[in-house]
Amino acid sequence: MPPSVTSAGTEKYSQPEPVTRLEPVEKTTGPKIVRKVGNLFSPSIKDALAGNTSEKKGGSEVQDANFNEYASYTESFTAEQLVVRWNEYLDLIADRPNLRSTLSSVPEISEGHKLVLKIGNSVQEEEIRLVKPELVSWLRRELRNSEIELITRLEKVETERVHFNDSEKLQILVQKNPHLNELKQKFNLDFSD
Repeated sequence: MPPSVTSAGTEKYSQPEPVTRLEPVEKTTGPKIVRKVGNLFSPSIKDALAGNTSEKKGGSEVQDANFNEYASYTESFTAEQLVVRWNEYLDLIADRPNLRSTLSSVPEISEGHKLVLKIGNSVQEEEIRLVKPELVSWLRRELRNSEIELITRLEKVETERVHFNDSEKLQILVQKNPHLNELKQKFNLDFSD
């Protein structure tokens, strides 16, 4: 073992560190036994198959959840109520502007409780298809009517014609301000296509 030098310049011999020996541990090959302690474990399948199930678990009763409590409601609703609830749903999806724009028109009520929503293209139809179960469920719950159905109808939405060329733009501006025509003539401007 080489000597080590201290800060004073003297050599100091270090003692070897003792080696700790680990002895092998015998492994047990028997099955592990897990004991149930309190209410930490769920009921066993073995007990359930044997019919040993209990309705009480740790003193509290297990209650059956009624997932669709509005399944049998058939209250009628008016177009005004539909508009109010539809706008409430639009407020809920304020963070999704494309979907909100797609659902901006309120559907018409036809044949009982069928709601017909007019849309302009297949992209909007796909957006509605993705959110339709959530939307219909929400409407059924809020309007208390389980017979509500939402149907989309693809219709060409008529929009105001947009003026593209320069001469059409000039004509519209001249209608708003006739002095522009004088400027066009004075500066000899040509807007023809």
